[in-house]
Amino acid sequence: MSKPLSVAVAGLGTVGAGVLKLLAGNADIVAARAGRPVVVGAVSARDRRRNRGVKLDGLRWYDDPVALATDPGTDVVVELIGGSDGPARALVEAALAAGKPVVTANKALLAVHGAAIAELAEARGVPLAFEAAVAGGIPAIKGLREGLAANRIQRVAGILNGTCNYILTVMREAQREFAEVLAEAQKLGYAEADPSFDIDGIDAAHKLAILAALAFGRPVDFAAVHVEGIRAITALDILLAGELGYRIKLLGIAARTEGGISTRVHPCMVPVAAPIARVDGVFNAVVAEGDHVGRVMLEGRGAGAGPTASAVVADLIDIAQDRVTPVWGAAGGALSTAPSEPMERHVGAYYLRLMVVDRPGVIADVTGILRDQAISLESMLQRGRAPGEAVPVVLTTHDCEEAAMRAAITRIAALDVVLEPPAMIRIEPL
Repeated sequence: MSKPLSVAVAGLGTVGAGVLKLLAGNADIVAARAGRPVVVGAVSARDRRRNRGVKLDGLRWYDDPVALATDPGTDVVVELIGGSDGPARALVEAALAAGKPVVTANKALLAVHGAAIAELAEARGVPLAFEAAVAGGIPAIKGLREGLAANRIQRVAGILNGTCNYILTVMREAQREFAEVLAEAQKLGYAEADPSFDIDGIDAAHKLAILAALAFGRPVDFAAVHVEGIRAITALDILLAGELGYRIKLLGIAARTEGGISTRVHPCMVPVAAPIARVDGVFNAVVAEGDHVGRVMLEGRGAGAGPTASAVVADLIDIAQDRVTPVWGAAGGALSTAPSEPMERHVGAYYLRLMVVDRPGVIADVTGILRDQAISLESMLQRGRAPGEAVPVVLTTHDCEEAAMRAAITRIAALDVVLEPPAMIRIEPL
């Protein structure tokens, strides 16, 4: 068997420790599939004294992770520190500049700086692999970049954040409010102490930016992603969605349009019969639509030590076998220059929930505003009657332009009979 592939791991948190455990526990399988042993020779982490549940005896330890880039015994650097800047970025750039392949699970780094980092990897002629950066153990990157390489991808979409999916699932099943379920998710370890990156959609947007770059063969463009989170979703909206035949999911959606490439993350109502509507709890799913393959869906655990370590080691096996693929699926000179389409030009159907004073003429005022914006109604649902009191009114529309819907909502919110900001959720026929 050939000389072992020597790996340096920066970051020994949940995923880093998981990589060491997997390489030790499945050493025979990994060696057989890599064509040679894959071994860890050096590590870097902040605290040498912490017990991580893995043996670190005999490994070279660096307090400065960037020093791994010049470690003479290292063939591949694995970056599991996290964060779009700081030591993670410095290490990746130093390793690539030194001509060493890099494997990373860092979606924030790739979303924000991926275009420049990919150029550096191409210029140095070394692999940059990141299967673990999107959807944990689901082979979404290889699926898009390699398995569907012969297809013109029309759309890629997915449930890309397990925390949000868990919260929305429990809200639906237990008919509980967002804040209560979030607090429980934090106690269970499904949500961070500061959950903003998850519940405000940033984590999903990082992942979608990467998937869009792969799907449409263009440099990653995180700044173009429209981002909304789930803080405004209520138990009432989830209940009403069920009555209308939908489930609410936080989705990332990237699509090829006449105006370019649309990338957006926001809550969606999806038909209960859609396969993605049944992906619950902490699970993730990715759906891709190709011109020849049709629709493909991958589902699995999107986070955790085991699934993410599985993706990291899969990349190491590729590198050991000298299987190298351009970062975004094509060489830099062949990448698309398709523009990003602004959210205002999105066309689709909408759900609107209004809390209004129950008195004559209210519905006429609302529908008049929608008519002025050329928005037609598909259905209306009003819960009972309570003259002079607040009642919910639910409207669903036919397809219309986002800009028109936003203008209509602004006018509707200004009506004196509307008692709180209208709730708007886009309807996606996945």
